Amino acid sequence: MTAEVVAALIRDGGRFMICRRPAHKARGTLWEFPGGKVEPGETKEQALARECREELGVGLTVGTLFAETSHSYTDLTVHLMLFNAEIIKGEPRALEHSDIKWITAKEISQYDFCPADVSFLEKLRDEDASREE
Repeated sequence: MTAEVVAALIRDGGRFMICRRPAHKARGTLWEFPGGKVEPGETKEQALARECREELGVGLTVGTLFAETSHSYTDLTVHLMLFNAEIIKGEPRALEHSDIKWITAKEISQYDFCPADVSFLEKLRDEDASREE
């Protein structure tokens, strides 16, 4: 089974938002980008807006695709798409996650992320490094 999953790359200056999965869920306590599964009949953009309303209590605009990847876990294969997004309403709250953090690309190694996010994190590090050159 392959699940279509969307995630938001929400930036605040040089930082971006990450969320910690609750301990009782699959891949519990690992960090990820906010988002979730695309439901039947939804566009990817609609799904991401809904997930961020449910998980963070915010409204957002979904921008361009930042990156996409596929990853197979033992229980699930995900086709994961990370979209640039901007909060336009509300303050983020951890409604479904155990924590929310704003981090820089230099801080990525301090957190244990879901394996599916690794290629996104590498791209963020590369982007940060090229900005410094």
